[in-house]
Amino acid sequence: MKLAMQINYAGNILDMVEEVVRYESAGLDIVFVAEAYGFDTVSILGYLAAKTTRVELGPGILPIYSRTPALIAQTAAGLDYVSGGRAVLGLGASGPQVIEGWHGVAYDRPIARTRELIGLCRKVWRRERLESDGIYQIPLRGGTGLGKALKLITEPVRPRVPIYLAAIGPANVALASELAEGWLPIFYLPEQAESVWGESVRKGLRLRDADLGDFEIVAGGLLAIENNSQDLLDLARPYVALYVGGMGAKTKNFYNDLFRRYGYGDLAEQIQDLYLGGEREKAAQLVPNELMERMNLVGSAGFVQERVQAFARAGVTTLMVTPIGQDPIGSFRQLRSMVDRL
Repeated sequence: MKLAMQINYAGNILDMVEEVVRYESAGLDIVFVAEAYGFDTVSILGYLAAKTTRVELGPGILPIYSRTPALIAQTAAGLDYVSGGRAVLGLGASGPQVIEGWHGVAYDRPIARTRELIGLCRKVWRRERLESDGIYQIPLRGGTGLGKALKLITEPVRPRVPIYLAAIGPANVALASELAEGWLPIFYLPEQAESVWGESVRKGLRLRDADLGDFEIVAGGLLAIENNSQDLLDLARPYVALYVGGMGAKTKNFYNDLFRRYGYGDLAEQIQDLYLGGEREKAAQLVPNELMERMNLVGSAGFVQERVQAFARAGVTTLMVTPIGQDPIGSFRQLRSMVDRL
């Protein structure tokens, strides 16, 4: 089992980069850099490539609507080059609030668009001439009429950069298991992963090309190996309430839908009503303790060991953790030992 971390889009990025260097020496395997409407992720990844030597690096995620397929493929190939073959490409649809509100692009056909985009990226990396007659018209029909099919000028380090697809909806999860090297689910609850996502994963795997290799699942949560840790879990309640209650409109919130599928329908509705009504603290207080405990790795060494095993039983191949508490790097080193003994 690998270990991953994510650098958030808020906070002091340069300080976080120095932390990544420390965690790399402690056994970190992958770093994902988030992108919403703060700094772009690509600049940070290039800086990380120069500061690190071993960890894999990737956006977590690049929204598929914010860049053309050619630019996304160029970016991944460029990161792979400057990092010496350590790039991964995290992709996702994001949501209408960010895509239409920030990028000014229509949030349409996310599944079909993602499928096309993945295929076009792999064409670029194979240095094939880029042509498409689907959602993406390449070369552009109309315009000046002077466009022509081109191929990547430079030689990529690898003919295929691993793609990790962020997905929580049934159709998107099936797409991930069919076409991507890995999957980035959020709020992963190991005990209910099979009932919520199992059939979708199997549906995609039945169509999966064997050349893609094993399907990687990257999931996890907060990490702190210490007793009396309830206060640490409370730190994450506002984050969960933000997604379940406010990350989307009343009628279209993917994260709220996920919590309903987990069996928390009434609570999901109450959290959303409170959050959208401006009562964010009350919304956070409604996030159930049992849910926080099972989605994270916070508690005694024995408890965290049990959670590691639960994630592994659910098929997780890479634990994505956010170390917190009195000794974050110490907790990470203990976790490294735990997963190495699996």
